[in-house]
Amino acid sequence: MPHSPTIALLGPGAIGTTIAAVLHEAGRTPLLCGRTAHPQLTLRYDDGEIVVPGPVLNDPHTLTQPCDLLFVAVKTTQVDECAAWLSALCNTNTVVCALQNGVEQKDQLARWVNGATVLPSVVWFPAQREPDASVWLRASPRLTLPDVPQAQQVVAALSGTRCAVELSQDFTTVAWRKLLQNAVAGLMVLANRRAGIFSRPDISELALAYLRECLTVARAEGAQLADSVAQEIVEVFHRAPADLGTSILADRQANRPLEWDIRNGVIQRYGRRHGIATPVSDVVVPLLAAGSEGPG
Repeated sequence: MPHSPTIALLGPGAIGTTIAAVLHEAGRTPLLCGRTAHPQLTLRYDDGEIVVPGPVLNDPHTLTQPCDLLFVAVKTTQVDECAAWLSALCNTNTVVCALQNGVEQKDQLARWVNGATVLPSVVWFPAQREPDASVWLRASPRLTLPDVPQAQQVVAALSGTRCAVELSQDFTTVAWRKLLQNAVAGLMVLANRRAGIFSRPDISELALAYLRECLTVARAEGAQLADSVAQEIVEVFHRAPADLGTSILADRQANRPLEWDIRNGVIQRYGRRHGIATPVSDVVVPLLAAGSEGPG
């Protein structure tokens, strides 16, 4: 594999494997980079599977030149430990597409990428890692990007693949709407249950109260979201398969650090910045933080 790839992927987890697979299927196999040297990646979906040949490189010091387009799919809890990868893969000509949760992707990555352009995204598909290390894609993959010139590099890379790309002139609103969905999924962690818990009327009421609190904060940050969004998000969970999980629940069950701050703590932090009361967050956030970091 060449030392100066056009496209690279950092973090071949569930989301990263999905992007690597759709690129490979279209003849644009990215350079694969991660902590573990897997010989290949496997994406399964309803009609079959895609096998992406490896290896997954696990030593950033073997790279000699940066790439043109880098998809970053590591958890935000892993960004600091990926500093050497980001330094090796990026320069001022690189576009970094952040396949990460939250609304702070630029701030999370900016100090590590050698002046590269960080392009935030919203990921709209459920993918989960299976016990055999394959990834199960449970819906058609779709990304939303801000409508800026640098996004065209991602559009070109994913053109003709099974991953749709949408450009938004109001990316702030789209990103905050997804954050609300991620935030309320934190209730699954506290209950140690999958999406089926939202069929309980008491959990639905708690979710609505939490989402209304989140909406107030999102609007203070410039998101144009209607009151109906809270009910719409709860209904998404009502329609979801009862066994549908979420990445933060998988991390809790595996006793890994949680992305509690960028998914939930951000509501509390920005609420305080704007003088907005966040009573639900004030309960949810400490519990998620303790579940992630202890002690005990």
